[in-house]
Amino acid sequence: MDEVLKRQDSGELKRRLKGRDLIGFGVGIIIGTGIFTLAGVEAKSHAGPSVTLSFVLGAVVAGMAALCYAELASSVPTAGSAYTYAFATLGETFAWIIGWDLLLEFALGAAVVSRGWSGYLANLMGLSPEWFGEDAKVNIGAVAIIAVLTVIAVIGIKESARVTNLLVLVKVAVCVLILAVGVFYIRGENLTPFIPTAQAPTETAGTLHQPIVQAALGLEQSVYGIAGMVTAAAVVFFAYTGFEALANLGEETVNPKRDLRVGILGALGVCALLYIGVSLVLTGMVPFTEIDTGAPLADAFDRVGQHWVGALISLGAVTGLTSVMMVELVTIGRIGFAMGRDGLLPKKFGTAHPRWGTPHRMTIAGAVLIAVLAAFVPISELADMVSIGALSAMIIVALAVPVLRKRRPDLERPFTVPFSPYLPIVAALACFYLMLNLDVMTWLRFAAWLLLGLLIYVFYGRKHSRFAKDDLSSTDLPS
Repeated sequence: MDEVLKRQDSGELKRRLKGRDLIGFGVGIIIGTGIFTLAGVEAKSHAGPSVTLSFVLGAVVAGMAALCYAELASSVPTAGSAYTYAFATLGETFAWIIGWDLLLEFALGAAVVSRGWSGYLANLMGLSPEWFGEDAKVNIGAVAIIAVLTVIAVIGIKESARVTNLLVLVKVAVCVLILAVGVFYIRGENLTPFIPTAQAPTETAGTLHQPIVQAALGLEQSVYGIAGMVTAAAVVFFAYTGFEALANLGEETVNPKRDLRVGILGALGVCALLYIGVSLVLTGMVPFTEIDTGAPLADAFDRVGQHWVGALISLGAVTGLTSVMMVELVTIGRIGFAMGRDGLLPKKFGTAHPRWGTPHRMTIAGAVLIAVLAAFVPISELADMVSIGALSAMIIVALAVPVLRKRRPDLERPFTVPFSPYLPIVAALACFYLMLNLDVMTWLRFAAWLLLGLLIYVFYGRKHSRFAKDDLSSTDLPS
């Protein structure tokens, strides 16, 4: 454990962030796709008005996971978050798996959001669909925004925080506007029944696109009802995953013991209230079967004659998605930095820039991967993987809490999860249950990614790990 906490010899990140910066980062990555896209898509596809309950369920599960993150982040405040926690508790192999998983989650998330950003920008400014949006063969808009944000992320963490905080103020103001104006256009009949009766989907998909729990039990495919609400919760859970990015900033936080838990729990609480409120307004304004899945909120206000609100929503979507991409780029850099510092990735990724104090090489490498995905791969083929990656990472974190308490009871814990080990176990089971409501194809793709990662670990990472070189056991923690 002490080895894990002292891995600083190849470069040190600068401590420049405070609690308000962390909340800004958290809100910056959480508020975005969930409000501007997923609420409408899942209401129409799976849940109806009960998508509000989907966001509640997602918030409860994310809240339990956040408590686990807060304890580990305050106890082990280093770059890498869940990767570092797994290293300290479950050993090097599990650490590699979770690190590889997190890189997938944030890279795919950034690619999805960049393509969405490109489409919103085209809609707002009337740009050519040949280069912007989902119909573009090469999405130049998505590549361009990733390039600009990479420069900012490399120059410095404080500069990234300033840009993110500014964008957060704009999109939070837009969310408040949605609530303040939209509440006057809610119609009771649109919310009745609140949980629509379960029914067969209009277009029956193959088994590979059926939730794995339905496929395993041999159930017929259905949408709406309780099952539809839970399926929507599994999908919209992606919208809550931003809080985990804060745990990667432990080495750059002025007072991690205090500020990390404030940032994680504070950001999650603010965003949960906004998600629940906005989804209730949206489904109350428009019958869920008529919701526009491309720009659901802007279309809802256009329907009631409030076109100026629709225009502001488009502007808020552009700024909101920009901040999401910024935090995801920052997070990828920190995870790769931690893995490179341990030798599981090439050592050059585990060094900080001598002037800017940022993991510049990993940030740039991650940005190149994101840009390639965003340029050519449609959103529909990218988005399915994000939630399963996030949920699997949170299972590891939840289990790490009781394991670390048993192995290192002497470790200082400024924040502790209540009712441990019961709450962490419940959190892990809840995350796994949501994973079971994702489709079979998503599980197969996830398994393929993990297999690729294990091959890289076996043939490179295990041989070059600093623990292998030092003849140290990553699973034996000193007393």
